[in-house]
Amino acid sequence: MMRGRARVYGLVRRTDGVARLRGRGIVPIVADLDDFASLRRLSLAPFAVLHCAPPPPDGRDDPRTRKLVAALSRARIIPRRLVYISTSGVYGDCAGARVDETRPRRAQTPRARRRVAAEDRLRGWAARNAVTLTLLRAPGIYSESRLPLDRLRQGTPVLAPDADVFTSHVHADDLARAAVLAIFHGLPNRAYNVNDDAQLPMGAWFDAVADTFHLPRPPRVSWEEAEQRIAPLLLSFMSESRRLVNDRAKRELRWRLAWPTPQDLLAKVAPPPLTRQLPLPL
Repeated sequence: MMRGRARVYGLVRRTDGVARLRGRGIVPIVADLDDFASLRRLSLAPFAVLHCAPPPPDGRDDPRTRKLVAALSRARIIPRRLVYISTSGVYGDCAGARVDETRPRRAQTPRARRRVAAEDRLRGWAARNAVTLTLLRAPGIYSESRLPLDRLRQGTPVLAPDADVFTSHVHADDLARAAVLAIFHGLPNRAYNVNDDAQLPMGAWFDAVADTFHLPRPPRVSWEEAEQRIAPLLLSFMSESRRLVNDRAKRELRWRLAWPTPQDLLAKVAPPPLTRQLPLPL
C-alpha cells in the first residue's frame, strides 16, 4: 500500500533480515529496541513511525517503547505522526458486552497491563512533542498462515458453550491496511478498534477451522477442567469476553474490510472435500 507513495524504513534486529526488507522495497535499519545504544541510528526520524513491537514477556512496564520514544526525542527531526498497534486486551473482561473505544481500560492480565503502560507513555510523549498519536487496538490476528491448526491437531480443549467467551479477530492484511490509513487519517490522541465484523464465541471459531480442514472439533470442557488442561497463556484469553465495535475506524480512517469475517478466509483456503475411496472391482 505504501509502495510509490513514500520511502519506507524498517527496523530489523539482525543483519539476516536485511535482504528480506530490501526485497520488499524497504530500507533496513539494523537496531534493537532492547539496546538503546543501537537506536542512535534513528538520528533523523521519518515523517511517521509505525510501532508494532510487543512489550517484553514479563515486567510491569514496556521498556521497548520507553527506549523508542527516548531515541526519537533525540532525533534532529521528531516524527509528526506515530501509530501504535496495541491490543484489545486493555479493556479486560467485559462479560460479552459490545465494546467501543469510550469504554474505560480495565486490563486484567500482566500482558495487557504492559500495553496500557505503553499507551500511556506514548500519549504523554506525543502531547509534549506535538505528535499525532493513533492507537490501533487489535484482537487476535489471523491469516492463511496464522490459523490454530496445531492446537486442533493436539486436541486442545475449549470451553463448553455455557461457559464460552466472545472473541474478536482481524485479518493480517486488514490490520496492515488500517495501520497505513491511520498514518494519513488518524486523529490526534485517538484510539481505534480494528477488528472484523464477526462476533464469534471462541469455541465456534475453533469449530469452524476444524470443519474447514477436516479435523476433529476440539473437546468442550468446564472452566474447572480448563484450568487443569489448558496452558496459562491460552487460558488467559478464555477468561475475557467482549464484542468489539469497529464503527469509529470505518468512519474516521475510511477503513474497508477485505475480510469481513474469518469464514471469508476459510472459504478461500478450504481444502477439497474428503472422498472415500471405493474398493476396486474384482
